[in-house]
Amino acid sequence: MQWHAQLAWLGDGVAADVLIEADGERITRVAPGVPAPGNAQRLPGLTLPGLANAHSHAFHRALRSRVQAHSGTFWTWRETMYKVADRLDPDTYRALAAAVYAEMALAGISCVGEFHYLHHRPGGDPYDEPNAMGEALIAAAADAGIRITLLDTCYLAGGIGEPLKGPQLRFGDGTAGNWVRRVGSLHEETGKAGRLHARVGAAIHSVRAVPREQLSAVASWAKEHRAPLHVHLSEQPAENEACLDAYGLTPTRLLAESGALGALTTAVHATHLTGEDIGLLGTTMTGVCMCPTTERDLADGIGPARDLANAGSPVCLGSDQHAVIDLFEEARAVELDERLRTRVRGHWTAGELLAAATSNGHYGLGWPEAGRLEPGAYADLVTVALDSARTAGSDGYAAEAAVFAATAADVRHVVVSGRQIVHDGRHLLIDDVPGALAEAIAAVTAPDPE
Repeated sequence: MQWHAQLAWLGDGVAADVLIEADGERITRVAPGVPAPGNAQRLPGLTLPGLANAHSHAFHRALRSRVQAHSGTFWTWRETMYKVADRLDPDTYRALAAAVYAEMALAGISCVGEFHYLHHRPGGDPYDEPNAMGEALIAAAADAGIRITLLDTCYLAGGIGEPLKGPQLRFGDGTAGNWVRRVGSLHEETGKAGRLHARVGAAIHSVRAVPREQLSAVASWAKEHRAPLHVHLSEQPAENEACLDAYGLTPTRLLAESGALGALTTAVHATHLTGEDIGLLGTTMTGVCMCPTTERDLADGIGPARDLANAGSPVCLGSDQHAVIDLFEEARAVELDERLRTRVRGHWTAGELLAAATSNGHYGLGWPEAGRLEPGAYADLVTVALDSARTAGSDGYAAEAAVFAATAADVRHVVVSGRQIVHDGRHLLIDDVPGALAEAIAAVTAPDPE
C-alpha cells in the first residue's frame, strides 16, 4: 500500500511530497521529497498520525444538547447521566458506541480509551456473561474500524464512606478482588480471541469511588499486566475536600501512597492540584489527560497543563462526555485556556499539541507503536484539508492551521492499521453515521411509555 501526502507532520516538522508505504498494518517506509508514484493514493492537505482520544465515556454522547438546555452543577449533570446509564443493555450500548466511534473516526481518531464502568444489569446483578457490556464496546470499536483500549473501571462506592445506590449499583463489583477476577477474565479472553484492535487496561474511577484500602489491588493488577491505568483526579474541589477530611491527604498523595502513580498511569482532568500534587505527578512521569471541552462545559475549571508538562507529565487529550468530538478543538483549548488563565499568549507550540493528540495519547493507552509516521509504526493516517474556509491561506503554516483553525469537519481521509476507514469525509463501514447516532440515542432517551 502506498500513499502520497502533499504535506505530512513527521514529529519534528512538516515535510512535503511524502511517500508512505505499508505492508499490512505497519508502515515500512516514509520518504519526504519523493514524486508521487502512479499507483499511490494522493492525500492533498496535511497528513498526521491517527489521533488518540485518551478519555471517552461513549454513552455520555446521548447527553449532548440535552444537558445544555438548563443550568446546574457537575453534580446535577451527573444525575441526568445516571438516568441514561440505567437504560442501556449490551445491544443498545453496542449500537450507540459503534455510532459514537464512527463519529470519532470521521474526526480523525484512530484509537479510543474507553473509561468503562457500566458493568452489570440495573440493580447490580451480573449478566450471564459478566463482561457483556465490555464485550459490546470492543465489538463496537470493530464495527467502526478503530482500535480501543477498554479501561475497565473499578467503582465500589457512591462517595467516601457511602454505598452505591440507584443506577450506581450497575457499576460495582463489591470488592477490588471481585473486580480483579472479572477484569482478569476479560483481559485473558481478549488476548485469546485474537482481537488485534483491542487491549484491556484498568481504571480507578476516583478516590471517591474506590476506598483507600482497595486502591492498591487495582494498581497492582495493572502493574502485573503492564496495562495502562487511568483515574479521574481532582476534577472537583469537593473531591479534594472529602479526601482531606477522610484521610488527611490530597487525592494525588493518596494515589501515590497506594502505588497508583507511574509512567503507565494517566490522571484524567487533574484540575484542582496543589504544587506538591504537580510535583508528585511529574516526578513519577504520570501522564495527564486534559479534556477542555468537558471541563468548561461542566464548569470544572482550567487545569495546570503547562505546569504539569514542565514537571515531567506527558499531556494527552480526551473528549470525555463528548460535548463535541473534535481533538483539534481539545488541542487548541489547552493553549487558549492557558491564555485566559494567565493573560499571556504562546504557552504551547503546534508541535507539542499535535504530540498530545497523537503519540502521547497512544502511549497512555498502551499502544506505543502507534501515533507516529515512521517505519514500524501502525499505518494510521489522518488527512486534514488545507483548502476549507477555515484553513485556506495557511501556506507555510500547515501545523498551526491544523491546531488553531481546523475542526473535525476538515478531516478528509482516515486510515487505521493500513485499512481505509474514511474517504472524502465519508465513513466506509457505517454509511449513515448521523442516522445511526440519532437512532441509537433515541433508543436510550425516549420517554418511557405510559
